Amino acid sequence: MSNDEKYRDKLSVDAFKVCRLAATEQPFTGKYNDHWRVGTYVCACCEQPLFISETKFNAGCGWPSFFQALEHKVAYIEDNSHGMQRTEIQCQNCQSHLGHVFNDGPEPTGQRYCVNSLSLDFIEN
Repeated sequence: MSNDEKYRDKLSVDAFKVCRLAATEQPFTGKYNDHWRVGTYVCACCEQPLFISETKFNAGCGWPSFFQALEHKVAYIEDNSHGMQRTEIQCQNCQSHLGHVFNDGPEPTGQRYCVNSLSLDFIEN
């Protein structure tokens, strides 16, 4: 069984498309876009912690945005698809597609991790 196939039964059809096939959910539709509870955002596939709520901010872009990922939990992949130069972010543990990171975020990092809600689960503190 491939790495992708083992998640087919765990994820919804839409979450599988995002996490395993690198699709993007529609902006302003994700359950974590306007979500402000205190806790940890984890990978929807393998449950690895990825982001903490203290680093989440309202970027107004329609997707959950964070200015920092947890150390050594996110992989950075060059993405030249759709005629753009971007940096894709994946779960370091299971290579699930999370979204992209941009250099237009707030201090202290100046980064905006733009993440699909479908690639995340949330554990409240």
